[in-house]
Amino acid sequence: MNPDKPTILIIYTGGTIGMINDPANGSLKPFDLNKIMEHIPEIKSLGYRIESHSFDSPIDSSEIEPAIWTRIAEIIEENYQAFDGFVILHGTDTMAYSASALSFMLEDLAKPVIFTGSQLPIGALRTDGKENLITSIVIAAAKEFDKPVVPEVCVYFESKLARGNRTTKVSAEQFNAFQSANYPYLANAGVHIIYHREAIRYPGEPKELVVHKEFNNHIAILKLFPGITSEYMDAVLGYQELKGLVLETYGAGNAPTESWFLERIKIAIEKGVVILDVTQCIKGSVELGRYETSRHLLNAGVISGYDITTEAATTKMMILLAQNLDDEEVKMLLNKSLKGEITLP
Repeated sequence: MNPDKPTILIIYTGGTIGMINDPANGSLKPFDLNKIMEHIPEIKSLGYRIESHSFDSPIDSSEIEPAIWTRIAEIIEENYQAFDGFVILHGTDTMAYSASALSFMLEDLAKPVIFTGSQLPIGALRTDGKENLITSIVIAAAKEFDKPVVPEVCVYFESKLARGNRTTKVSAEQFNAFQSANYPYLANAGVHIIYHREAIRYPGEPKELVVHKEFNNHIAILKLFPGITSEYMDAVLGYQELKGLVLETYGAGNAPTESWFLERIKIAIEKGVVILDVTQCIKGSVELGRYETSRHLLNAGVISGYDITTEAATTKMMILLAQNLDDEEVKMLLNKSLKGEITLP
């Protein structure tokens, strides 16, 4: 094979793309990556040097946990110098969490890391996995002036390439399963792949890849709803090891103004719990203080997550809390765009 051709590593973690029907009970079960490649012989015509790494036991995306993110990051770290780009085959249910996590874990990343998968198994007649995988490989290999076109952690699905930490899964049925509601897509694939370079983050001076592998998962997500009770809040905030809280509020960051609600928020913050306010809305941004129903949160010390997704907020908080930082440093970094995950006003 031509040594000047791009080199791509495919990392197969599991997911629907690698499933087949079990004739015994009709359920889906995983099969190995080599069989996936057999279903897409067109990949060979690309002329790239493509290698693969499969998890010994493919993992359903509902089983994903921080230890799996670390395994993926270590595979990239170990092979970083040998490959031009990486394609990660992953189940769709937690793909947005994994792509968000990897975006924060891979500091000074200068190569493409493309997450993809499918809604139908690769062997199904109408599978979306074939196009998703082929185009992900092409994007991971794309260069201009000998530099990667998209040196970011991304999600590619149904003709759209999105920044990984901007994505949310919005459909369990449609092939167009992911949305980047608050940030432009990085590329659109039709007859040609159109890259939107103004939306892509490019690294500055070349630096060595640094991989953050530690997580503090002593966090919680508290979604507000009409009728929420003090007992419910006590159950969540009463977790003794709680270090961080992603508070999913209404609209532009609004929450109840009852004294019992604010009292519990203040007590948690006084105990050292970092609270990040994110909106329940798919599109839009938190604007603490814009309405009276959010000013009390701002005054209590709650941090604005602006337009960050819950997936990015969760993984970013886990990684920051695991670092040797004091509370004020964590708050400052949560309030800052580290990997293009938030749009600052």
